[in-house]
Amino acid sequence: MTYFKNISIIVAIAENFAIGKNNDLLFHLPNDLKRFKQITTGKTIVMGRNTLLSLPKWPLPNRRHIVISDIEGEQFEGCETIGSIEKAIQLIKSEEEAFVIGGGMVYRQFYPYAGKLYLTLVHKPFDADVFFPEINYTEWIETRREDCFDEKNGFAYSYIDLIRK
Repeated sequence: MTYFKNISIIVAIAENFAIGKNNDLLFHLPNDLKRFKQITTGKTIVMGRNTLLSLPKWPLPNRRHIVISDIEGEQFEGCETIGSIEKAIQLIKSEEEAFVIGGGMVYRQFYPYAGKLYLTLVHKPFDADVFFPEINYTEWIETRREDCFDEKNGFAYSYIDLIRK
């Protein structure tokens, strides 16, 4: 399968690939939210409808929003709503870099096409009902890693940037 260098996935995952439960994030890491804002501002973000609806406020400032929904004719203010991953790829193919921000089903569909991963890896497992696809690290080259510890939550995590080989 052909991947696209300009399609990036940005995700916070637990060591068991858990990403969410009950349509909510598993942990609150203020520095990770700042990183997300820094990386995605001025870019296009692609997400499923449930991810959009889980945001406290949308659209997020200074970003183009593409929302994938299987509900025919559904529209969200400030967003482009489409019905398929294929349509999303057509809309972002000329972008310098576009970010897939979730949720689980959208991550699974885009994972084979992504050329870059921006991971926040929390070094502990979490109980969840939504998981990121298992990452085969032999397919990726690590370009950056920053190890961190969150005092409030009491756990370690790492920012890891990967590009597809």
